[in-house]
Amino acid sequence: MKKLPPIWLMVTLLMFPQIVETIYSPVLPHISKAFAVNMQTASQTLSVYFIAFALGVVFWGRLCDILGRRRAMLYGLLTYGIGALTAIITKHFELLLLGRIISAFGAAVGSVVTQTMLRDSYQPAELGKVFSLMGMGISISPVIGLLAGGVIAQSLGHTGVFSVLLLLAVVLLLISVKALPETQVKTDKRVELWPLAKRMLRDRKIWRSAALVAQFNLMLFSYYALAPFIFAGLNLSSIEFGYSGVVLALGSLMGSLLNKQLLSRGWQAMTLINLASAMALFGGVGVWLLQSSLAFLLPMVCVVMAFGIAIPNILSQALVDYKQVAGSAGALFGLAYYLMLGAGLALAGLLHNLGQVLLLAAGLSGVLCLLNIRSETPALSTRGA
Repeated sequence: MKKLPPIWLMVTLLMFPQIVETIYSPVLPHISKAFAVNMQTASQTLSVYFIAFALGVVFWGRLCDILGRRRAMLYGLLTYGIGALTAIITKHFELLLLGRIISAFGAAVGSVVTQTMLRDSYQPAELGKVFSLMGMGISISPVIGLLAGGVIAQSLGHTGVFSVLLLLAVVLLLISVKALPETQVKTDKRVELWPLAKRMLRDRKIWRSAALVAQFNLMLFSYYALAPFIFAGLNLSSIEFGYSGVVLALGSLMGSLLNKQLLSRGWQAMTLINLASAMALFGGVGVWLLQSSLAFLLPMVCVVMAFGIAIPNILSQALVDYKQVAGSAGALFGLAYYLMLGAGLALAGLLHNLGQVLLLAAGLSGVLCLLNIRSETPALSTRGA
């Protein structure tokens, strides 16, 4: 009988990249001062992180099909630890950048391999409920990261933050060595990446799922990118903006809990994704109308609740036809939606209007849901005949 990975460990490993990413933000001023670089240069350590993370998703997803899920996870955590150690000991900004690149590349294992192990272990009906639990962890990760990063940076500076990150990597590695089982179903068939990529490129369902993941993530990340300017325009401080992150995290958590409850009552994943798109559009209109006052946070809570409902259901359904090649398929799927998200964030920066970005993203998610319904209708008609 196949041994299931501990849910608490899966949640922790999936939260790991999010915490790693957000715990770092408060330390940027300390890096600027310690390495005698301006803030724009210091922020390069964030931009290289996302590039390396996207490449890591492809690498570890591919490797977990070749070497197995467990070994890929252990090697990824080890790689992350090497990057964190590099960042601790270096006195040169260029080596700090290198350490961040290595760290991001390794941290990607927590996203793609964890999802792959869950897809190995659960059937689609169960997977929606499991991903709902994962969504709860993801919803509180940014708050944990931001609050912990601020406290550590205030007391110990950038060296303290990197030391804590190294300690986290070591602890996760030791726990995974002891508690993480291998979930891969053994097969003699070698997974060829290019034929798989061509198959996925022709799969409209994959493209729609990737675009939906990207749009719901865009709604969330555009808040973190653009809302500080709204707060500044309202003469509110960055600390007060930080408190708003706690409010939105609670909204995402409420969405995840609602999703879990509706799934237990028999709601189908596609119905819940449609509901989330409608909620996001309603919230987006509210933000657009109210963003000249702090009241815009109320409809924004509706948007992040939609995120908490949509993401678990999209992820649980996206790769059901690729179970035998879940690692490589998950890597290509992740690369697709990260590239879409990057393009969306670039557009958000050009528009520089949170309400408009939310309306566009929610509107596109609604169109994608309509296309999904349309694609399902012929199949239902055929079965009925």
